[in-house]
Amino acid sequence: MENIKPFDYLIVGSGLFGATVAYRAWQAGKRCLVVDRRQHTGGNVHQEQMSGIAVHTYGPHIFHTSNTQVWQFVTSLVKMNRFINSPLANFHGKLYHLPFNMHTFRQMWGVTTADEARSIIESQRAEIIARLNGREPQNLEEQALCLVGEDIYRTLIKEYTEKQWGRPCSKLPAFIIRRLPVRYTFDNNYFNDIYQGIPEEGYNTLINKLLQGAEVILGVDYLHAKKQLDSLAHKVVYTGSLDEYFGFSLGHLEYRTVRFEHKTLDIPDFQHNAVVNYTSSDVPWTRIIEHKHFTLFGEQVKKVPQTVITHEYSTEWRSGLEPFYPLNNERNSQLFKQYEQLAINETNVIFGGRLAEYTYYDMDKVIEKALQIPL
Repeated sequence: MENIKPFDYLIVGSGLFGATVAYRAWQAGKRCLVVDRRQHTGGNVHQEQMSGIAVHTYGPHIFHTSNTQVWQFVTSLVKMNRFINSPLANFHGKLYHLPFNMHTFRQMWGVTTADEARSIIESQRAEIIARLNGREPQNLEEQALCLVGEDIYRTLIKEYTEKQWGRPCSKLPAFIIRRLPVRYTFDNNYFNDIYQGIPEEGYNTLINKLLQGAEVILGVDYLHAKKQLDSLAHKVVYTGSLDEYFGFSLGHLEYRTVRFEHKTLDIPDFQHNAVVNYTSSDVPWTRIIEHKHFTLFGEQVKKVPQTVITHEYSTEWRSGLEPFYPLNNERNSQLFKQYEQLAINETNVIFGGRLAEYTYYDMDKVIEKALQIPL
């Protein structure tokens, strides 16, 4: 006779992957227990209120997708606003539009036509390709130069990327920059996706709706109470770090992490834009986020007397810090494959999400994969 357990699924982690699986399971009449080591749900999409402003605690999360099924799923739960991500880059005090488009090229070279911009970029690309003399780019620097040429690389990519990864571009693998979007139009929308926005009532509302049918326990480290927790459910959905699940038995996977400094300012507007990247190495932070611009538009901004900004600092990861970005190199790729083989033998566990799959996913991809999990 099968053991009677109080839950069908034990879901480890209440981020988008775990919460979406919990919602689907509840809709199917299954019982779910969700545990999270943090004191809040939502993982890195969690928001908090500061001075009446919804702050993206772990960096900006802008929902964008071309997957109609995913968009319809999300908008069946929450209403999305009209935010369009149009970041700026600050290089030694001069501002450039992102992604690379005709505004960027006008600011950089004074050109006003696509033919002029294309001619400059192609000329610079040709010099680099000739220098390589037929061989493939061996690192990120060579790859980026082959894609966009010297001026854009030196101004908007090199020093910013080295701050992000803590390594020279010449020491980073070429595949990190497989392509760089170049637009010969005056289009500042950072994403090419059909749908884009931020939940009007915030991501916490989305997470709460996804978890509405589950029992949730916070401040619990699953791996410290694994045996006891496993006994409560027929199956486990694990969204934490894969190497940690196996006790780092084969070694540690490597990451970059991010440190956030949130500040409230007694002015209505600081930088007039949600996101400004700082691409020069003499500025220690990678970007500044001004949160009210995600939800307030036009004259609405001035009606809120204070503003909240966040300085982001890319930092080398160590145990105890939140792993953000997988450090993609040959060593880590091979190590992850070894951990994947161990995971195959865990027949009663579903592994999913950015940490369990050692992949930096956009939010729509996380939800898409969670919608595909057979329950």
